[in-house]
Amino acid sequence: MDILTLIKTRRSIRKFKKKSIQKETIENILEAARWAPSGLNNQPWRFIVLDGGLKDKIAEYTKYSYIIKSADKIILVFLDKTSSYHYEKDLLAIGACIQNMLLYIHAIGLGACWLGEILNRRDEIKKFLGLEENLELQAVLAIGKPAIFPKKATRKKLEELIINDYAKL
Repeated sequence: MDILTLIKTRRSIRKFKKKSIQKETIENILEAARWAPSGLNNQPWRFIVLDGGLKDKIAEYTKYSYIIKSADKIILVFLDKTSSYHYEKDLLAIGACIQNMLLYIHAIGLGACWLGEILNRRDEIKKFLGLEENLELQAVLAIGKPAIFPKKATRKKLEELIINDYAKL
């Protein structure tokens, strides 16, 4: 599938089938993440992959626990503040890193949901996992084999998003 079709057909998956994701597949997902652009090539992202009981414990930190519990695995994505040179630019890089993962996951027939509401309890999660102070949780990705694929998405018209009159340039 061409990249534009891949981008347009990716959806957030919130319910997964009971199917195990192999270690090699997770490593490939993280490899896709690793190749995201970052300012000064600082690669400020760090990851924790969880399944089973620890995954379900993390689910307790969000009102969307059903998504995490349904997933086979989750990837917690952190900003390593010791690698950071500019906070906002590093957050953008982590967004690119997450997008790489989401697109790769969709390309191989799996599904994922990018959870952000869980960040309201990032400090509690860090304490629960016993993590160092330099790691700041930025997102949790729930990953698995889609049980339900959402309907076609809608987007604003391109004309609504372009500020200048591009046609006259």
